[in-house]
Parts: sequence; structure tokens; C-alpha cells
Amino acid sequence: MKKKIFCLLLPLLLLYCLAMTAAAENPNRVVDMADLLTDSEEQALNAQLREISERQQMDVVVVTVDSTDGKTPMEYADDYFDYNGYGYGESRDGVLLLISMEKRDWWVTTTGRGEKAVDGAGLDEIEEDMLSDLSAGRYADAFRAYAERCDRLIDGLGFNWPLSILISLAVGLIAALIATGSMKKQLRSVAPQPYAGNYTRPGSMNLTKSSDLFLYRHVTRTARPKESSSGRSGGGHYSSSGSHHGGGGGKF
Repeated sequence: MKKKIFCLLLPLLLLYCLAMTAAAENPNRVVDMADLLTDSEEQALNAQLREISERQQMDVVVVTVDSTDGKTPMEYADDYFDYNGYGYGESRDGVLLLISMEKRDWWVTTTGRGEKAVDGAGLDEIEEDMLSDLSAGRYADAFRAYAERCDRLIDGLGFNWPLSILISLAVGLIAALIATGSMKKQLRSVAPQPYAGNYTRPGSMNLTKSSDLFLYRHVTRTARPKESSSGRSGGGHYSSSGSHHGGGGGKF
């Protein structure tokens, strides 16, 4: 009995150890090199991001710098994530917000499950939540809004859209089969007629006038090409380390 219990608990213990190792690899989810936060604000934000990261099993990080050292915000954010031990699991799941004061840039880089959680729509929501606070210098409020939005976006991964669509289609198909089956039963006494005239009563139809009336017209439309946004990494990209990233950013 004890052996069975041990065999059941061993995988859970290994998973716990792996999670703790990943968390210990880089415990600081706030790296405020630009000194935008007070000590108490930094401690509170770090605690918030650590709790979200460990609960969601996905690193959520904030990094601030005075300069990106000649790199683009995207390159700096990608490299900082890749070379500083962030990311959960084999796919290095994570989301990192970079703030560069040099040209007032913000950039969110995503990896693994983070790319699905923070897609184009998710980036728009993050921007909407934090941009006004960033522009006004309310950095603690902006970072808190970013953290809360990331938490909600990651929660959204739990909803299986493909499965729900299949279930809806199956329910609709069953309902359609039941309805058509009921109609078919009601028509068992009706026999098909070989000629159209058999469906009318003699003398019930008297055609006195005929005319052509066009009910439809054919219109060909060509979609106007949409301009791509330079602030979004559409299909993703590879960083200098060879890791795949998504993300986007802008000015504040």
C-alpha cells in the first residue's frame, strides 16, 4: 500500500521540484534599472508578479532600462528574457514588458504559451490599460494594470474554443436531424407526382400577363489591402538565441 502511495506521489513531487527550480532560476520578476519605482512599489509589484507567475506557471516580468544599448526594443526585450533564465517548461512560457526611457519605448515580448495568451488583441488590451499611466509617469499603476491584464489573458487560455465549436456543431446537427425526422414522418402519406400540373387544381390558375423581373445583380468587390502595423510582430520572430517570440510595442 505504501509503495502504491509513493508511486502516485513521486510524479507530483518531481513536478513541484521542477517548478521550484524554474522559479529559483530568476526570482526577480521586476528589474528596475531605470529606477522608476520606489522600494516599496518594487517589492509590491515583484510579489504580485511572482504570485501570478507561479500560479499560472508562466513568467510575467517587468524590466526598465535607461537605454537599450543600440538594440531595438524588441531585440533587447527578447535577449533579456532569453539570457536571464526566464520562462516555464520546455517552451519557456512567459511575457516580459520592457520600458526604455531613452526614446520612451515600451515593448512586450512573449514566448511559448505567452504568445497565445498575449496575441494582437491582448497587446491592444495591455496598451489600453497602461498607456495613459505610463505617459503620465504613474509607473507603479501602469505595471499593476499590465500584471492584472496578463493574469486575465492567461486565464483565457483555459477556454477550449475548438472544442466548444465542435460541441456546438454536434448539438446543432442532432437538433437538425430530430427536426427533419419529425417532418419526414408527417409526409409519409404524401406521394410524389410525376408532373408539375398534378399539384394544381384544374381551373385554379389563369395566367393573363407575363413579365421579366430581375431580382439579383452580380457585383464583384475587391478587398483593399490593410497596412501592417510596425508595432506588432505578426507571425512571430526568432531572437539572437534562436528562440521564437511574439509581441509588440510602441511609444508612451
